[in-house]
Amino acid sequence: MLYHFHEMAQGAITPFRLAAEASQHVFSNPYNPLAYTHAGRAISAACHVFEHSTRPYGKPAFGLSETRLADGRRVAVHEEVVLRRPFCQLKRFHRDCGRDDPRLLIVAPLSGHFATLLRGTVAAMLPEHDVYITDWRDARLVAMREGHFDLDDYIDYVTDFLRHLGPGTHVMAVCQPSVPVLAAVSLMSDAGDPARPATMTLMGGPIDTRRSPTVPNRLATERSIEWFEHAVITRVPMQYPGFMRRVYPGFLQLTGFMTMNLDRHVGAHLRLYRNLIRGDGDSAAQHRTFYEEYRAVMDLPADYYLQTVEVVFQKHLLPKGEWVSRGRRIDPAAITRTALMTVEGELDDISGLGQTRAAHDLLVNLPASAKSHYEQKGVGHYGVFNGSKWRREIAPRVRDFIRAHG
Repeated sequence: MLYHFHEMAQGAITPFRLAAEASQHVFSNPYNPLAYTHAGRAISAACHVFEHSTRPYGKPAFGLSETRLADGRRVAVHEEVVLRRPFCQLKRFHRDCGRDDPRLLIVAPLSGHFATLLRGTVAAMLPEHDVYITDWRDARLVAMREGHFDLDDYIDYVTDFLRHLGPGTHVMAVCQPSVPVLAAVSLMSDAGDPARPATMTLMGGPIDTRRSPTVPNRLATERSIEWFEHAVITRVPMQYPGFMRRVYPGFLQLTGFMTMNLDRHVGAHLRLYRNLIRGDGDSAAQHRTFYEEYRAVMDLPADYYLQTVEVVFQKHLLPKGEWVSRGRRIDPAAITRTALMTVEGELDDISGLGQTRAAHDLLVNLPASAKSHYEQKGVGHYGVFNGSKWRREIAPRVRDFIRAHG
């Protein structure tokens, strides 16, 4: 019923949102004398903030149509789907340049937002890499006949994608996928799979959440897995292709995202209101761009979500060496040839300091010369893979690491 109540609330607020949108256009119309008064601008700004805050958002576009290569040439970029699975498609950003650059698989998080959240990550790596990304599907759009999806399936997907791309591929996991990527590479290494990656870069991932636990980490341990199943899992309503699929709905995740830093979000919307009154269009545009991406959320398969909470955040099976997937024990010590780089943000309030670096302690048979760690000062979780410090400080180090171990 939770999903149905949400849909009813969306329907109920729609007339008010449309009225606010119409009022905003009226009071900002250059032919309306009130548009040049403070009162008119204030009314227009208030209507805009309300409409923008209550609008539903779908999956954004990557919008990466070109890139500048290291030699200064600008070349076109085309998105191609090279492999499809029920819950994910492997997408390639094909560059019209004819270069044989290192293949890089970016594994995007399946944790609420779409893979487009990594737009800046992809853009920074495009000039010198043949970039692929896991483009996860919204679970409410996946019909029940397509089967289920859990953390073990996630590992299988990563393995399949690496095998499709072939030996010599480099893999980068951003946030949550650090755990299943490390598991996949461990299993491939243990089996002597020739498609195991040349390098593995883990960024802001919860390898061992017992280190520097954050608020989300503590919340995951304060409740039983049964509580999560009853409190946040619901079924998709009939108007979607995934009718009756059990999911952790996107609107609940967004509520959690917003309430965790409520003061920051309220302040951002107040600044938007003031900027609109002042006519600061650039600042308002930056706000809209960020929140249109931030509010675009997707439903997660219930089996995957619950298994992740239990395995990663409650039982810590990976760092304890107790994780078994489909009858196979996951042993990171089997990794002897895949070079490892970990990246953390000093101010990360999602994956605390040391949680990603813990991977180095698990890869006991990997030579020290094949290991690298970097901590970026002054950035939080989002800044590890997006923003100016990612572009100027982190991305060049990841690029050099891939080149050194390719």
